[in-house]
Amino acid sequence: MAVFANRHKENVPGKYYVDDQCIDCDLCRETAPNNFTRSEEGGFTYISKQPAGEAEEKQCKEAMEGCPVEAIGNDAK
Repeated sequence: MAVFANRHKENVPGKYYVDDQCIDCDLCRETAPNNFTRSEEGGFTYISKQPAGEAEEKQCKEAMEGCPVEAIGNDAK
């Protein structure tokens, strides 16, 4: 389960975030390409755009549920 306190600083503010457990597997970027971006320097993914609309929300939720290491959270404070 993703931990808000361990989120990457690159995440844009909002509900979704990626924490330091990310293994850069690419699943989230393939599932929600408008919302997840790879950090070339860090070798991890982060939320570059919070979901806008029902379709992007569905894609982000699918990416979160499919993350093999549970590095995506949606409980940002």
